[in-house]
Amino acid sequence: QVQLAESGGGSVQSGGSLKLSCAVSGSSWKSYGPYCVGWFRQGPGKTRGALARIDRDGYTRYTDSVKGRFTISQDDAKTSLYLQMNDLNDDDTAMYFCASGQPGLWCHSHFSATSFPYWGQGTQVTVSS
Repeated sequence: QVQLAESGGGSVQSGGSLKLSCAVSGSSWKSYGPYCVGWFRQGPGKTRGALARIDRDGYTRYTDSVKGRFTISQDDAKTSLYLQMNDLNDDDTAMYFCASGQPGLWCHSHFSATSFPYWGQGTQVTVSS
C-alpha cells in the first residue's frame, strides 16, 4: 500500500502563486526503486485531468495546459512531492490530487489517471479574479 497526503491548497488571487505538497509513505513505497508519481486536478463538473508527473530519476512530463506555469519536484528522500503553481487563473480552480503508480514500475507512456492506483484525498485550490 502507498499512502499520499496533500497539503498547501487555499485561496489565491488571479496571477498569484501557490505551492502544493504531498507526503508519500506506506509499506509498498520504495523510494530506491522505479516509481512514478504525479499531480492531477478535478474542477467542478469536470473529469480528473493529468497535470504533471515525475519518476525516481527526476524525468518530468507536463500537460500543455500547465507547461511553463507549473513545476513538479520531489525531495532527495523521495518521500515528498511538490507542485509549484505560478500565474494562476480562474480555470485553475479545482481539487488537486497527488497520485502514485504501482511501486516498482516506471511511468506509463500514457499519462492518465488510469495508470495511478494510489491517490490522496485532495486539496482545494480556489483562484479568484
